[in-house]
Amino acid sequence: MHEDADEKVVVRLATALDLEFALPICAEMEASAKARGTGISRRDPADIKRKMLEGKAVIAFTRSGIWAGFSYIQTWENARFVSNSGLIVAPAFRQLKVASAIKQKIFELSRSLYPHAKIFSITTGLAVMKLNSRLGFEPVTYTEITQDPQFWKACESCSNYPVLASQGFKRCLCTAMLFAPDEKPCYT
Repeated sequence: MHEDADEKVVVRLATALDLEFALPICAEMEASAKARGTGISRRDPADIKRKMLEGKAVIAFTRSGIWAGFSYIQTWENARFVSNSGLIVAPAFRQLKVASAIKQKIFELSRSLYPHAKIFSITTGLAVMKLNSRLGFEPVTYTEITQDPQFWKACESCSNYPVLASQGFKRCLCTAMLFAPDEKPCYT
């Protein structure tokens, strides 16, 4: 455990000041997936930087500036769908509720920027499934999330891609979870 792991962690909107962390973020995503023996699509540091500059990412640091975690959002089908993606917590900060704080912040950002969009997350991890459930996400079939071919193309670098492709992009080892905002009219 890192000596700063007991220090308070702050989760905030990522900015241009955080661009230097794109490479370590991507490296940790890949290392974490390998360590857990799970599939995950590789992220390009340039894409992570773009998300930071667009105001579509959150990042976590200790008050003394140690990087603790990250997540970003991406839109699909003209913002009809928003994916909460790339949730990663640095190993020294796991089991300290950092993932929960990041997930809450990225969910709030998604709802703020795209209040009418359906928000989805796909994962192989039970911890993320539990976090999603607490926010109102429900497990769904892949037919309920975006069908944008670019979304599925990003899965090509995942070790589970052959399973996904063989199932016609309808099933994989990941679980799809969806938050659908209340579409009923609001009466005041």
